[in-house]
Amino acid sequence: MDNRRLILLLVFSFSLIMLWDAWQKQGQPKLATATTAAVATAGAPAGVVPTPTLPPGGAAAVPASVPTTAVAVVPGAASAKIRTDLYLAEISAQGGDITRLELVRHPATEDKSQHFVLFDNGGKHIYLAQSGVIGDGLPNHKTQWTLAAGEHVLKDGEQQLELRLEAAAANGGKVAKTYVFHRGSYQIEVRHEGAAPGSHAYYQITRDGKPAEGQGGSSLMMGVTTFTGPAVYTETEKYQKVEFADILKGKAKFAQKADSGWLAMVQHYFVAAWLPAAGTPREFYMRKIGEDLYSAGVILPVAADGKSTVSLYAGPQEQDKLEKVAPGLDLVVDYGWLTVIAAPLFWILAAIYKLVGNWGWSIIGLTMLLKLAFFPLSAASYKSMAKMRVLTPKLVKLKETYGDDKQRLNQEMMALYKKEKVNPLGGCLPVLVQIPVFIALYWVLLGTVEMRNAPWLGWITDLSVKDPFYVLPLIMGATMFIQTKLNPTPPDPIQAKVMLFMPIVFTGMFLFFPAGLVLYWTVNNILSIAQQWQITRLVEAGAKK
Repeated sequence: MDNRRLILLLVFSFSLIMLWDAWQKQGQPKLATATTAAVATAGAPAGVVPTPTLPPGGAAAVPASVPTTAVAVVPGAASAKIRTDLYLAEISAQGGDITRLELVRHPATEDKSQHFVLFDNGGKHIYLAQSGVIGDGLPNHKTQWTLAAGEHVLKDGEQQLELRLEAAAANGGKVAKTYVFHRGSYQIEVRHEGAAPGSHAYYQITRDGKPAEGQGGSSLMMGVTTFTGPAVYTETEKYQKVEFADILKGKAKFAQKADSGWLAMVQHYFVAAWLPAAGTPREFYMRKIGEDLYSAGVILPVAADGKSTVSLYAGPQEQDKLEKVAPGLDLVVDYGWLTVIAAPLFWILAAIYKLVGNWGWSIIGLTMLLKLAFFPLSAASYKSMAKMRVLTPKLVKLKETYGDDKQRLNQEMMALYKKEKVNPLGGCLPVLVQIPVFIALYWVLLGTVEMRNAPWLGWITDLSVKDPFYVLPLIMGATMFIQTKLNPTPPDPIQAKVMLFMPIVFTGMFLFFPAGLVLYWTVNNILSIAQQWQITRLVEAGAKK
């Protein structure tokens, strides 16, 4: 009996630590740091232009061909504004960079009336898509380009919109950079023309090291947050995430040369990735270029006709679409250390969504399927707890009789379990088996962009944020209290009080949890109550015969 209670307390303690960590971080204020504020005033530091051959020392040691402290985008520089069915973009003449990119179909995290801003030149983040040609006198992301300033709109009936920029080269010629936006696509084609054959072009993403807005509190499991930082994928080395801290320390490890693969900057829900064509030799690099500012990019040889073309994906981490864009790109969706379980769970969740058309009902459907899958384990657990409930009066009597003799008390309890054919651990082990599944589902519901701004019904208009009226958490707390009353009452008064206090603690923390998670937990509790009540009723009826 003591062992059984110990295991239960360990399980509850483990859950309590998890929930407390998530609750605290979910509620952390989003504060702009002094570093971000300073950069926003001065413009984004450009760093240096990469060289096309990486030394054995690693990408962090890439030498600078043009050492400079010039800014990449000067505030007030001429720019072109792009408007398509998916984007509001701003491209600066200074460097020819994409300095702002709004996703018009995705509301901002804090103000739903605004668009989500992915690329940003100092509003809340430094996050730029940069490119250029490597070589003396060749235009790069520090060069002043000429462009047609003003607004460029993808009109009805048009399938693509092009913006052409030009810059002078040292040989008297010109290099052109062209952005091509496609209707209904989060892929932007970036072309360089007029570069000297044998030269190299580079495509990089420059970003500060801070998590995306609202994601400092996206704590998932035991203090682990969704990944923010660069990643590289090649056919041989597969998917490799790189922490900003490792770049800072010069310890970044990733594939540096390949003839396949891509480079991405990953954050919660969204990703930007340079996608070179297959079969083209490429070199990847990453480095710190300023205070809390990093660049990660890919270097490609210019073709014999002086052209270089790369596709830039900049948009949501929608898994069914990412896997069609490029091999392995769907791996940017961060499920943490239980991906092997979380990925199939999301596949089932998405399959249900295709049938019902609502993510809230999909969560309920998945919960029911999981409950059905674990029905035998749950039944065994509840049957064991029901038998323990029947034995509780006898256990209390044994404690009153042998309370001063622990050894004798344990012997009598073991004899009682053997006589009644009850396993005191039977109610705990099935719970332990299911914990990895619960944690994996936690990652799925908190980490998928499909849950972002997804409504369920009534007042639940976004399953990825807390219930605005706290109705679901209160219902969850009530169901947890009912479950506690169905469980056998511990003979120890202190343990009994702890068990009764748990629903209050969990309810308090679930007030700030995403509604999708609370919905799952609530439905699971309701199904568990129905199953446990039926089993308890049958066991108690059998005990009276």
